[in-house]
Amino acid sequence: MSDLQTVVNRSLLDQPSSTPSRQQRLYALIKQAILDGQLAAGTLLPSTRALAKELGIARNSTIHAYEQLVAEGFVISSSRGTVVAAVRPNRPTSLPAHTNGDAFPTLSERAHLISKKRPLDDVIHPFKPGAPAVEAFPFSTWRRLMVEALRQVEPHELGYRHAAGEPELRQAISDYLRASRGVRCTADQVFVTGGTQQSLQLCCKLLTDVGDVAWIEDPGYQGARTAMQSSGLHLYPVAVDEEGIAPQDQDWLECPPKLIYTSPSHQYPLGSVLSLQRRLQLIAEAKTHGSWILEDDYDSEFRHVGPPLSAMQGLTEDAPVIYMGTFSKSMFPGLRLGFFVLPHFIAERAIGALDVWVRTGHVPEQRALAAFIHDGHYVKHLRRMRQLYALRQQVLKQALQASWPLPYRLLGGAGGMHVSLTLPPHIRDKAVMTRAHATGLRPSALSAYSLDQRNGRNGLVLGYGNVPERDMFRHIQSLVHCLKPHTADGSTLLNAEQNQVVSARGVDLD
Repeated sequence: MSDLQTVVNRSLLDQPSSTPSRQQRLYALIKQAILDGQLAAGTLLPSTRALAKELGIARNSTIHAYEQLVAEGFVISSSRGTVVAAVRPNRPTSLPAHTNGDAFPTLSERAHLISKKRPLDDVIHPFKPGAPAVEAFPFSTWRRLMVEALRQVEPHELGYRHAAGEPELRQAISDYLRASRGVRCTADQVFVTGGTQQSLQLCCKLLTDVGDVAWIEDPGYQGARTAMQSSGLHLYPVAVDEEGIAPQDQDWLECPPKLIYTSPSHQYPLGSVLSLQRRLQLIAEAKTHGSWILEDDYDSEFRHVGPPLSAMQGLTEDAPVIYMGTFSKSMFPGLRLGFFVLPHFIAERAIGALDVWVRTGHVPEQRALAAFIHDGHYVKHLRRMRQLYALRQQVLKQALQASWPLPYRLLGGAGGMHVSLTLPPHIRDKAVMTRAHATGLRPSALSAYSLDQRNGRNGLVLGYGNVPERDMFRHIQSLVHCLKPHTADGSTLLNAEQNQVVSARGVDLD
């Protein structure tokens, strides 16, 4: 019996495998035997004819397997026949017990931290913060614009495109921002990206160096925290109150920032709206200290109480503000298009770096979006969604008032697609969140958004944008069930009066 016959036999070739053909399975078995050291260097393999006869397979299968092994350098064709090449066996290294395998290469620290977070879920579950009502998007209009854009694309436009994005879309965005948000910009200052996360990463590269200080709202958007940590910045948490980010004089003295991240229109996750006085003060201090402000205009399109405030970027001349926006929330997440607006005095100089860092494409999508904005469909869609989200927020408040068994406060609500619901100190929000996720609901734990636990809040972030009104009471009741394990005696947390209200709405507690 040859050495090869000890590692390859007909039963192994016939076992179910992801490898589709016998010749590929034969190749894979011989290759693995060589890598494992079962077939030593210099071992003479049987001829293709002899091996095919021994295994009871077609000779073409053995010929193709050997040819592939020769091509990859695992075996050598010589005057003696086919011989195993000198390949270093893939034997595991013997490591001291206390190393626990740590001698092997590992992920970077920043990647390790990110990998601990929950994986992305491609299913849009109820109460998921930031999830829009995609079922209300005018897909028939969008499909028509996409077909038209695809029809007009020329072959030479399918290569790498300008790093700043398609001219039509940059112009459409700048026109919209000037009219609706009071942003001072021209199309040359608009840079199209793959969404807010890419905008944050590019701005960190453009405006900071490793070790620079970045102020971040606390509690605040975890995506901004991740982008800044990945850029090697030193994060400095600044507390948020009812008027938004609230830096103190001591913060400016002790830890002046190179970068300040804020979401002034609808702070995430508390829902605060940054007051005009604080906006102007933040801009003035940033000018004094040579700081950049990243204005994430999150949820500015969906204002439910009073007129929308103008963007910080347009409040003063030459404000050191980079304005960021995205179409993921106002249209649909899968579009993966966002933008940022650079001040005119650095926009031209940034092009060179962005040309190196960014390879853009998606020409049909960008042109379809430009037409969607230019033809008035975008403004019409926003108007409809504002009405829908205001209604869903109202129904959410009614459901909580009727069903929620604990004292609570709702934080936010002036705009957007989410509110934060406070919980009593003795109930841990992360435990409630875990139970809710097990039932198919997706609220977030409010405490998870804090970098400094002194700024921590205990509660649930409830996204209502993707919850139809008819389902709101049912889902709130399911969330109430997630509180039951926290009672001492296991009894229901709803009193008789609340049970009557819930039962009248057709919701069964048990």
